[in-house]
Amino acid sequence: MEIFDAIKGRRSVRKYKADAVSDALLAEVIDAARWAPSWANLQCARYVIVKDKAAKEKLLAAMTPKNPARDAVTAAPVIVAFVGKIDASGYKSGQPVDDKGWYMFDVGLAVENFCLAAHAKGLGTVIVGAFDYKAAGQALNVPQGYQVVAFTPLGYPDGEAKAPARKEIAELMFKDRM
Repeated sequence: MEIFDAIKGRRSVRKYKADAVSDALLAEVIDAARWAPSWANLQCARYVIVKDKAAKEKLLAAMTPKNPARDAVTAAPVIVAFVGKIDASGYKSGQPVDDKGWYMFDVGLAVENFCLAAHAKGLGTVIVGAFDYKAAGQALNVPQGYQVVAFTPLGYPDGEAKAPARKEIAELMFKDRM
């Protein structure tokens, strides 16, 4: 799939078939995630693969009650949690360079690579960010010094999601100053 087709064609998928995702295919999309750029190539992102029903239910409990992705988390055969090492990106000699939370940025880049690769392989995703990160971390046994940044259901879409409207470039792009 050509990159612009992947970018423009990827959708937030909230309905999934029960069909299993093979471990080989899962490894391919994780491989795409690990190739995302990161601060000083520290690769602070970690990937927790959740297939167990009880573990999925714990993640579901961590989500906000009205999160529109709740049914997707229940239905998808796999959930992938993206975890960041907190004191890696944005640190030099063990000290933070600034307070921008670079691990969040780095994990976000990995998530985008993952979602685009999944789409290119015929899989669907929806990025889940509205959840209690402490509860999600406990559900996944995430050690101290790491934080769940996002997670996504992963599976074969059941139906086709529609493209949302996009603002015109002229509304978003500025020259020399905003």
